[in-house]
Amino acid sequence: MQDAIVSALEHWPSEGIPEVPAAWLLTVARRKGIDRLRRETRYRQKLAVLEEEAARAVVDPAAPRSEGMASVQADERLELIFTCCHPALSRDAQVALTLRSVLGLTTPEIAKAFLVPEATLAQRIVRAKRKIAEAGITFRAPEPRELPERLDQVLAVLYLVFNEGYLSSRSDRAARRDLAEDAEWLASLLASLVPDEPEVLGLLALMRLHLARASARFDEHGRLVLLRDQDRSRWDRRRIDDGIRLVERAGALKRPGPYQLQAAIAAVHAEAPAWEATDWPQILRLYDALLAASGGSPVVRLNRAIALRQVAGPELALCEVDAIADDLDRYHLLHATRAELLRDLGRADDARDADRRALELTDNPAERVLLEERIAR
Repeated sequence: MQDAIVSALEHWPSEGIPEVPAAWLLTVARRKGIDRLRRETRYRQKLAVLEEEAARAVVDPAAPRSEGMASVQADERLELIFTCCHPALSRDAQVALTLRSVLGLTTPEIAKAFLVPEATLAQRIVRAKRKIAEAGITFRAPEPRELPERLDQVLAVLYLVFNEGYLSSRSDRAARRDLAEDAEWLASLLASLVPDEPEVLGLLALMRLHLARASARFDEHGRLVLLRDQDRSRWDRRRIDDGIRLVERAGALKRPGPYQLQAAIAAVHAEAPAWEATDWPQILRLYDALLAASGGSPVVRLNRAIALRQVAGPELALCEVDAIADDLDRYHLLHATRAELLRDLGRADDARDADRRALELTDNPAERVLLEERIAR
């Protein structure tokens, strides 16, 4: 009921008081209660699997069994993530270990997220576990003074988990909605813990803006529907409004960062009534800022090229994509994007070759169907 009252305070000033306020509150409270029960059930299942691995690599072997992972409550998941993001570990190790040990992603899934071979990723996780055991690091919540040095890593973990849920790297499902919503929920807990950290607000906004489009991303046969073809009437306007308010709240703190910029890009897309009405020059400017903030990330350059195509045409965009081809050769979206640009330029055979390369690099069933359809044209 407390959560329902918070929702009322957020929505009623802009949307108006419902005809039967008590019924509205009861409905929202019931839905939030069911959601919480479902989350806690999933977490108990995941934590039961986690107990054995965490006891081997992180928990003090001499500790009584009752002090192990099985006794951890759902709201303590952030404590576990902060522990695996201890500054004694390298950044890559922090993210990989948390994804594997805390959130239960498989080594192949994490390797795809990192764009590295599975063997490399597996060795990274083993070294991280050994380092934690040798340093005697235990599970605990960080002190306030320790938050800044661990926050970036925690955000990176939640971001990667959300991406895996939003578009899965597995071959048996196109998306893992529960995983994406888990990441959003953890991000909301983090925002409650540090309400004045703009990048936390930015990441939460980004997640909500993407989840707002979730129901329109696949058709009734499970095929992927690209953003330009989605039925925007199916988008969740409440989540969009929440996301935009979070972007504005983060911006008011005047400490811009990559997650805020990505959320701002998602907000521009969310505000457009149709694909043709998208403010592409504004999106390109935001990508310019994001490219600077990310230190010239090849993935950001790829996404910027997609916006550049809409502003300056496919030829210039293709030059940008070709410039980063070596850096992202094993990233299927580079080849899929390149195929679209080649197709725009009338180079159909080259486009099919690029799509075939993209097909080799993805296991996602919805992406594979889309690529196979393009190749067959």
